[in-house]
Amino acid sequence: MEASSVLDFKSTTLYAIRVVLHSADMAAIIEALDRRMQDAAGFFDDEPVVIDASRLEQDIDWPRLVGALAAHKLPAIGAMARGALLESARAAGLAEVALPAAPGRPAEAGTNEGQPPAAATPDGEAAAPAGASGNTGADAAAEPKTDAAVQPAKTAAAADRTPAADIALDQPPAASPTLIVDRPLRSGQRIYARHADLIVLGIVSPGAEVIADGNVHVYGPLRGRAIAGARGDTGARIFATQFDAELVAVAGVYRSITAASPDLQNRPATVRLDGEKLLVESLAI
Repeated sequence: MEASSVLDFKSTTLYAIRVVLHSADMAAIIEALDRRMQDAAGFFDDEPVVIDASRLEQDIDWPRLVGALAAHKLPAIGAMARGALLESARAAGLAEVALPAAPGRPAEAGTNEGQPPAAATPDGEAAAPAGASGNTGADAAAEPKTDAAVQPAKTAAAADRTPAADIALDQPPAASPTLIVDRPLRSGQRIYARHADLIVLGIVSPGAEVIADGNVHVYGPLRGRAIAGARGDTGARIFATQFDAELVAVAGVYRSITAASPDLQNRPATVRLDGEKLLVESLAI
């Protein structure tokens, strides 16, 4: 029997949460993890995790950490570490993972060029997949699952989540194309514009998710989740003609929306980063 009739090797990209450790104190890590996952209300369930310990020198109790993540339905698949810390991670059954720096937007687009990768940190106004300044806990980084395709997404309560850098080592093209979706998106659907801006002509229903490496434009009600700058582009923005989102994120900094302010709800709005703070502002059109 020929090998090709039994199995094939296919290239793929992987949507993963990157948990960035700032301390080796396991008690503090587990406490922060428990708090974050309680806030997330199951939003991260069954998402693969890459543990980023590249900032640490102290040893980590890898089995205990992997067990704590598993208890929250977060399967650890790999680690980022150096030297002896990397060897101990391998001994614990974790694969070494290397994440590339997140690219900036082209200079001709009028945005910042060569931006460093953004640490996926939650916004200070809605402290809670990992993300504002001054908070401890998991940082998230991810690459969405498909290129310009609709796929089922998990049904979950609106909670904090951050997709940002990816595990694949490919580099973006020089130009930023645009993906246009001219149909409404139902709950459970996900669109990802790889190395591109995304334009949706219609409603993004609650439970639907739109993701772009560049900007996200929604010409209709935005009632689901919108993520711009998925690979760390801090100059990316979200635009919506009717803003009523469950969650918004730019370059890994996210904010869950339980109730938009009266001057924003169902009105034109834009979302952008100001440093490490995510701003949702009225948009005059």
